[in-house]
Amino acid sequence: MTIDAHLHLWDLDVSDYAWLGPQHGPLHRSFGPDEAARELRSSGIEAAVLVQAEDSLADTGWLLDVARTHDWVLGVVGWVPLDRPDQAATALADLDEPALRGVRHLIHDDPRAATFLGLAEVRESLRLVAERGLVLDVPDAWPTHLDAVGDLAEALPGLTIVVDHLAKPPWGTAAMSGWAASLRAVAQRPNVVAKVSGLAGAEPYTAATLRPVLDTALDAFGAHRLMYGGDWPMATARHDYAGALGPIAELVSALSPHEQAEIRRATALRVYGRVRHD
Repeated sequence: MTIDAHLHLWDLDVSDYAWLGPQHGPLHRSFGPDEAARELRSSGIEAAVLVQAEDSLADTGWLLDVARTHDWVLGVVGWVPLDRPDQAATALADLDEPALRGVRHLIHDDPRAATFLGLAEVRESLRLVAERGLVLDVPDAWPTHLDAVGDLAEALPGLTIVVDHLAKPPWGTAAMSGWAASLRAVAQRPNVVAKVSGLAGAEPYTAATLRPVLDTALDAFGAHRLMYGGDWPMATARHDYAGALGPIAELVSALSPHEQAEIRRATALRVYGRVRHD
């Protein structure tokens, strides 16, 4: 049984999703829960974590509404204004429900990307996040802010930090060694975990291409701090759901039964399914 720890939904009637436009081709439409459920069922995925696609309370509220009415949703990673602690505190109180498992900010789209996680205001908000037993997802971390993840993890050891998409490896470039070194460094912090997700940009997209990246991640984190994420529908720009899952599933199936269980299910349950402690 597998849990998808990274799945997006968006509804163009809920918000405009400023990053999304006609230039994104087939992605420029709404992707709702019923379509997602069909994709998950067809690939044997039992549950998924919904991850915000916009830095807005409107998007987060909509995802929580979906979670209330769809039992395949394990939890929601939403958004609060981390750079405004008073507003973040209010938002966390207003959104206080079991479905909310974490928060995320589209740091890579923020002009303060290189310094955002070090801002005093952001760290004050993240202390509140940690106190509520919620996690922080960090997108597209390498090279701009992956090192800052390690600094944050040391400063807030009670906060679980999730590195999305293995920090986006720079496929086929000389920078791969720098990515690997940074990933290994951040993995030294025991409160950092990572998602084997968002890898569809690899060319060719095969198990052989992905193997060195997964081997690096396994060596750095161990299977008990890795989890699978499909990154639907972003991956559909290149592959359908089954096509995006295929090479990752092939690699994971070659691991020990214990390692397979960790990546496919157990890590996601520990990170997103645990009982909250307010």
